[in-house]
Amino acid sequence: MGIDTKDDAGVYKLTDEIALVQTVDYFTPIVDDPYDFGQIAAANALSDVYAMGGKPATVLNIVGFPIKKLPPDMLASILLGASDKVKESGAVLAGGHSIDDPEPKFGLSCTGIVHPDRIFKNVGSKPGEVLVLTKPLGVGIMTTAIKANKTTQMETRAATKVMAELNKTAAEKLEKYHPSAVTDVTGFGLVGHGYEMASGSNVSFQLDFNAVPFLPGTERLAKAGIIPGGTKENLEWLKDEVSYADTLKYHERASIADSITSGGLLVSMDPEEAEHYIQDMEDSLYGAHIVGKVIEPGDKTVYVTQNNN
Repeated sequence: MGIDTKDDAGVYKLTDEIALVQTVDYFTPIVDDPYDFGQIAAANALSDVYAMGGKPATVLNIVGFPIKKLPPDMLASILLGASDKVKESGAVLAGGHSIDDPEPKFGLSCTGIVHPDRIFKNVGSKPGEVLVLTKPLGVGIMTTAIKANKTTQMETRAATKVMAELNKTAAEKLEKYHPSAVTDVTGFGLVGHGYEMASGSNVSFQLDFNAVPFLPGTERLAKAGIIPGGTKENLEWLKDEVSYADTLKYHERASIADSITSGGLLVSMDPEEAEHYIQDMEDSLYGAHIVGKVIEPGDKTVYVTQNNN
């Protein structure tokens, strides 16, 4: 699997039982605390391995840092945060590369292992299946608000915690089921990644806004106009592909299209299996929620409804 499928990572088959999952991701700081930034960057990069059904094996750090402008202990804290998160995943930190850069940047190149017959792909959804989400939305709105000092301490902690949470449990508990398509929700938002899954599967997705979990404070901040540029770009990019219920206001449309970092898994699967999977996820930090269903292809690729029942 390579760049043609728009999938979350590349997969290279070594033997009939072993394939390599390879991915890389890095970005500029989105929170103030350097340790938290390292944890979030690591969780975000590792997420693409989990989204392919893989188990992380090795990682390499990618560092850009203004060593003459910022203290070295700040970089040490970033690296420690990432290292702790890598250990939590079960992978090994094998090295990396750094450059002197005017603006801090950090991320990881990750390699995982997966059985060639058990790869999770982001295409293959079938009408009649349901859509399951494993983390709340709102991260993009929250991080934009954090930079503007508009969040409460509780809201900041909640956003940081959700970004630093690995998709390890969600992916491992999914292994005993038969998902048709899986991706992780990141920069394109739930609507954008849903569009990619649906269009690649030649189906349409119907998302229920009222069934989608959001971080506390998301609605208040979106209503106040704190919406990141990436989220606005998602709305513009998908304007001809998505139908929103007339009852949904702009801030609600932005919330479900929010461009986020280190989001949860979006899974298309059999409804009965989904119920069992949700039960399995009850003891996890964020659980799992049915947020929509797969339908026959329509005039639009994604339909966002608002079921008030």
